[in-house]
Amino acid sequence: EAIRKRRSIRKYKKDQIPEEIILELLDAARLAPSGCNAQPWRFRVIKDIDTKLQLVQAAYNQKFISEAPVVLVVCANIKQYLDKSVSGIHDLGKIGAVKNEIVEIIEDRVEKLRYLKVREIGPLIAANVAIAIEHIVLRALDFDLGTCWVRLFDWQKVKEMFDWDD
Repeated sequence: EAIRKRRSIRKYKKDQIPEEIILELLDAARLAPSGCNAQPWRFRVIKDIDTKLQLVQAAYNQKFISEAPVVLVVCANIKQYLDKSVSGIHDLGKIGAVKNEIVEIIEDRVEKLRYLKVREIGPLIAANVAIAIEHIVLRALDFDLGTCWVRLFDWQKVKEMFDWDD
């Protein structure tokens, strides 16, 4: 039902969203599956108009962003992905959920990934982050909240706004 009901919404009510609901949305992301349970995402909850207006500029003047009561900005955390992939696969190996040979394959793969550039490793992490975002989108429907993915933005500007690493 939620999948059929989901739409990209670009016109929002002025109602404030209670903190408990925002936390529920973020918890939905936490429950999303990710490779080796690395959960390589970081969220910023934006409520103030000044930051929203900066995001509008970074998103090539998509004004609807500033009209949303809350904006969730999502960042893929590459270091966390690499580090937690190794620790996560070790944990799975310890409890017998995966064979030792799989643990070794993941360790080797992660070690090779550490030498790739952001643009090369990004697509590997993007799928994990996208699942977390979609969990938020679907959970928002339970609260009759509209959402809209924004993929068109200057990532360099957003990175600088929040002082995020590559």
